[in-house]
Amino acid sequence: MSEIIRYAWGESSLGPFIAACSERGLVAFEFADRAAASVEALWARFPDAHLAEDDAAVADTIERLATVVDHPEREANLALDLRGTEYERRVWNALCEIPAGRTVTYGDIAAKLGAPRDTREVGEACAANTLAILVPCHRVVKKDGSLAGYRWGYKRKRALLAREQQAVAFQLSG
Repeated sequence: MSEIIRYAWGESSLGPFIAACSERGLVAFEFADRAAASVEALWARFPDAHLAEDDAAVADTIERLATVVDHPEREANLALDLRGTEYERRVWNALCEIPAGRTVTYGDIAAKLGAPRDTREVGEACAANTLAILVPCHRVVKKDGSLAGYRWGYKRKRALLAREQQAVAFQLSG
């Protein structure tokens, strides 16, 4: 029997999103400005799986993800089923070590992985990330500190960074 991936739709302050779960954990959490394109992307990513829209099975995940959109400094406490090449997973794990409210450059991540010239490859791994916010590629910026591309738009990236910086500042002042 093929793998079953259950998905559902959520709403957040940064727009609608789709979440998809395998038996091992969350495989996709993406802002979904175009619903049909989001489902097509799931089909393309998991061609051998049976995709099932299942609001009930994914309801708790949807609720946690909507909360983390507004409070990206919080932990979602969800099992993640990271799927990518070994290199992509290494980049994603490095991204998860970046504290909320902080940013690093593509070069910083490449150097951490022992290949300081691999900035382009780091950028490609960030672009392949399907777990918005939870694998915080929004915390990666250009060498000069300016915002670099973000799969789900600059407006969201800017908002996420601002929310994290405000939360960290609040925690430090309290």
